[in-house]
Amino acid sequence: MRSFRLEVWGELACFTRPEFKVERFSYPIITPSAARGIFDAIYLDFDPQDKTPLMYWQVQRIEVLSPVRYIGLMRNEVKEKASVRNIQGWMKDPGSFEPLYADATREDTGQDTKGRTQRQTMALKNVRYRLTAQAVLYREDPALRQKIEQSFLRRARAGQCIYQPYLGCREFTAYFRLVEDGETAPAPVPYNEKIGWMLYDVFDLSRPGRPLRTDRGEKPSISLFEAEVVQGVLEVPPYQSPQVRKGGG
Repeated sequence: MRSFRLEVWGELACFTRPEFKVERFSYPIITPSAARGIFDAIYLDFDPQDKTPLMYWQVQRIEVLSPVRYIGLMRNEVKEKASVRNIQGWMKDPGSFEPLYADATREDTGQDTKGRTQRQTMALKNVRYRLTAQAVLYREDPALRQKIEQSFLRRARAGQCIYQPYLGCREFTAYFRLVEDGETAPAPVPYNEKIGWMLYDVFDLSRPGRPLRTDRGEKPSISLFEAEVVQGVLEVPPYQSPQVRKGGG
C-alpha cells in the first residue's frame, strides 16, 4: 500500500477536547479524525449501488511544522439548525416557511428570540502539519486500489478537492499541497508532549457505511488512543490496533 504525504496549513484551527464540555478548547495538534477528513475531502471512493465508502484513509503519522500557539476567541454559535424534513416541507409548500431567528423579535408573539449563544474558544493559530496516510480498502481489489491511488495523486497535485477541507471547525479553512516522493521536506519542530487520551475518530472505521450516513441513523462510535508527540512527530497506530480503545455505538 502506497503512503501519501500532505502539507497542511491554516491561520486558525480548533480540535476540540471533549472533556471540556461546551467550551471549545483545542488539543495542541490536529487529531487523526480531522487529518482523515482532509484526505476525504480530496478523494473518497464509493460503492455505485448504495453510495457507501469502499475505503477509508488510515492516518499513519502527524508531523508538527510550526510551534504550537493558542489564541482566545469569543464566537457566536447557533443553537439550532433547519432539519432536512422541514426544508423539504418548505419546498413543497413555501407558505409554511418559518425562519430561524438569531437575535430578533418574532412578529407573531412579540418575544425576543435568542437563537445563538456566545462561547469561549481556545484555538490554535498559524498551524502547519505534514500528514502521512494510506488508503485501506474494505475489500482488497488491485484494480480499485490503483484507481484510488492514481485519482488521489492527480487531484492532490492539482489542488482539487470535493469540498474545502477545514481544521476542526468549518470556518477554519485548511490549505494543502502534495509532498512528492524524494522531495526535501523541512524537519518537524522540536516539540515534545504527552497529550494523554486523544480522540482517534468518531465513527467505526472497520465497517462500510461510515461516516457519510449520519442522516440514515448511523450512530457515532468514539475511539481514543494515548498520544505522545516526540520531536514534533505523532505516530498514529492503525485503527484495528489494540492501542486504539473503541467504545460502543
